[in-house]
Amino acid sequence: MLDGNHTLDDFERRSLDLEAASTLPAALATIRRDLSRERAQTERPMLSSTADNLYWLARYMERADFLARAIEASRRLAALPKAYGGADTEWESVLLSSGAAVAFEQTGKPVTEANVIEFLTFSRENPSSIRNCLESARTNARAVRTALTVEMWEAINCAYLELKAMEARRGAYSADELGRFLEFVKQTSLTYDGGAYRTMLRNDAYWFSRVGLFIERADNTARLLDVKYHVLLPEKEVVGGSLDYFQWAAILRAVSAHTAYHWVYRTSMKPWLVADLLILRPEMPRSLISCYESIVRNLDNLARAHGRQGAAQRQARSIYGKLETLTMESVFQGGLHEFVQSFIGENNRLGALISEQYLF
Repeated sequence: MLDGNHTLDDFERRSLDLEAASTLPAALATIRRDLSRERAQTERPMLSSTADNLYWLARYMERADFLARAIEASRRLAALPKAYGGADTEWESVLLSSGAAVAFEQTGKPVTEANVIEFLTFSRENPSSIRNCLESARTNARAVRTALTVEMWEAINCAYLELKAMEARRGAYSADELGRFLEFVKQTSLTYDGGAYRTMLRNDAYWFSRVGLFIERADNTARLLDVKYHVLLPEKEVVGGSLDYFQWAAILRAVSAHTAYHWVYRTSMKPWLVADLLILRPEMPRSLISCYESIVRNLDNLARAHGRQGAAQRQARSIYGKLETLTMESVFQGGLHEFVQSFIGENNRLGALISEQYLF
């Protein structure tokens, strides 16, 4: 019998609450079991072949971007009036900075603007040409298609299809057409990198990709510094002179750092300040120390995911530690060329250690 203070609805509501309470523990147990199983699945170490593909995919995309920027810088330098003392070494410098000088020499062709641009853009004989970098990136992307987001895959695949169309219809590139092509390559790299940063899960797929990108970027920045200091400036030219100024400005533009330089230093172009920006300034995304800050962080994430530290983590922390205590005075006292060559060697050794540790 219902008393005067309760209605039938009150009793029905109470019975439903009791029924829900009795089933809640079972539902919570199901949730807990499903979450535990899925987390165990996601924590499994990635296959070494997948890690290898993601690592090199990022490196090839970054390398294509660097080549486009290096060619743009050389074009700016080649366009300088001869009154500035140009020594016609711009195209030798871009071959050296891209690591393609030996391969180009084997072609037997003279070092001219047309020959070098062809070799670095569409040549099938050059393993590191932009064409081959994008093709290799797509090959690696197809092998790990399920590890990529839709945005990442579309950035690579659409760029590759557009590249093939450009290759089929191209003749001798005009200056404007070459400029559009180089801009297309840079935009492709930005789109891919932005897609990775904004859409990938922060797991070992992402970390391997980031490590590959920053190792390649550090190598490219170092090579660009070395070539500028030792090839472009003729012996008779004064450091700090007009040619020196325009050359350093071209190098900064090649790494999108011209505005950053004036924001940080607020003074005229000086070689030691340019070197400081590209080596020791952590706020500069392409500086060596910024690259290694990211490398150390992502390798440490991989170490936690795989349950162990290794030689790769120790090498990365060692290089990062040296950069943290480095001064521009010591760099120029010992020689910028010597520093850069030593850095490139240590950076290459890190790449080899990563391959060994994760069985690439």
